[in-house]
Amino acid sequence: MTKQTFLQGTIILIVAGLITRVLGFINRIVVARIIGEEGVGLYMMAVPTLVLVITITQFGLPVAISKLVAEAEAEGNTRKVKKILVVSLAVTGSLCIIFTPAVFLLAPYLSKELLTDDRTLYPLLAISPVIPIVAISSVLRGYFQGKQNMRPAAYSQVLEQVVRITLIAVFTKALLPYGIEYAAAGALFSSVIGELVSLIYLFTMFKVKKRVKVRRNFFKAMKQGKDTFNQLMSIAVPTTGSRLIGSISWFFEPIVVAQSLAIAGVAASLSTRQYGELTGYALPLLFLPSFITYSLSTSLVPAISEAIAQQKKKLAEYRLRQAFRLSIVTGGLAVVVLYVFANPIMALMYGNDHAAIFIKVMAPFFIFYYFQGPLQAALQALDLARAAMINSLIGAIVKTGLIFALATRPELGIMGAALAIVIGFMLVTLLHYATVLKVVQFTIYTRDYLFSLIVMISSAMIGHYSYSFIVKYVAGVPLLLIAITITSISYFLLLLIFKLIEKEELKRIPFFKLLFKS
Repeated sequence: MTKQTFLQGTIILIVAGLITRVLGFINRIVVARIIGEEGVGLYMMAVPTLVLVITITQFGLPVAISKLVAEAEAEGNTRKVKKILVVSLAVTGSLCIIFTPAVFLLAPYLSKELLTDDRTLYPLLAISPVIPIVAISSVLRGYFQGKQNMRPAAYSQVLEQVVRITLIAVFTKALLPYGIEYAAAGALFSSVIGELVSLIYLFTMFKVKKRVKVRRNFFKAMKQGKDTFNQLMSIAVPTTGSRLIGSISWFFEPIVVAQSLAIAGVAASLSTRQYGELTGYALPLLFLPSFITYSLSTSLVPAISEAIAQQKKKLAEYRLRQAFRLSIVTGGLAVVVLYVFANPIMALMYGNDHAAIFIKVMAPFFIFYYFQGPLQAALQALDLARAAMINSLIGAIVKTGLIFALATRPELGIMGAALAIVIGFMLVTLLHYATVLKVVQFTIYTRDYLFSLIVMISSAMIGHYSYSFIVKYVAGVPLLLIAITITSISYFLLLLIFKLIEKEELKRIPFFKLLFKS
């Protein structure tokens, strides 16, 4: 099985993540154009429930599998790898048997009483079958990531989006005559089929590349896997705690928002539409660059775990600094582009810029969110998942409390929810950072952050003035593309001037590798 270096694995995931996010946005644009803001609201109200149940069924095992497989590989212990897979599949399979039917049974109460819109029933029912599919896929992804082979996970993500985008327009258009709730359900069901195809691909790759035979003596390996189970749980339980806190918080978010806006005097249909604008239009655009930090996080856990297992503490510290610097560098460009061009981007994508105000308010603070993923991964790799869980709990409590406190005020309304979300993830990021600094002898390179801030402000000004100048001569999509290109090039050149990107890192990228050779 081909093993990649930290940067090679990260780049593979970044490329796949970029393709996946672009295809995902095409999906969202198609859905938004067909079912509108209210339909997107129904769609987004169902998703948090799905994420919560998936988090429970996965039980934090993907991170635990990745970490333990990486350590077993460093030791050359193939038998331990088999035990890890057997125990993980047994745990996720058992949880799926419990929670998949539970969603079907509780969906009517959830939609009518808690979400205050009984039209969310059909989206909830449509997406329920994806629970066991994603749970099993996550075990296989964790296995490949632990092997530091990121290609199968990357290709499966792209495949899932290709299948989804192929089906989503068909399902939504076919079901729209019956009502937007059926169309929203059709959109969600297309993701179920996409995930199923992704699982089939991962399973095929596992069969082709595996060096362990999972089915042979499966139950015997499970009985002998008590120590492995304890090791998995020591990582998975606190990791699950962190993700469960986030998922529960997200699960309650549409409920608290709906109830708060009702107190503020906002009608249910308008509340659904506003929530759709925030979570279906603005937030996905703000979350878009996180595929880079997610890729860094995914590669960081096995890379640090392997370095620590081999007593290479300096390498572990270098990987941390590298991930943090690349996160702030890549996230900075996203903040600049989204803040400066929020209105034209939203108008181009959705035909109106109603949600642009959310991006303007939230974008400057999202640099904290882009920084959060690698910090979380570092805490998990350093066996500090419990501390990460406590930090996440504090952030979730503060966010939920602030949503109710701010969104119930008529003068703020849905903007109060947006502000609460921003404050919540900023707090978690700062707590994660403080925890890392307390436990690890990690040198803070102030120049990296100071120069990054200078680069962001300078490129934002260049973008703003270039757009204002070009608008006199060009209009529409060409205007936006030219202005974003100028801003991006300026940002990249400033990164080189301030030495925020190293030459060795550029050589890992195929285009620059050829450039340096020539």
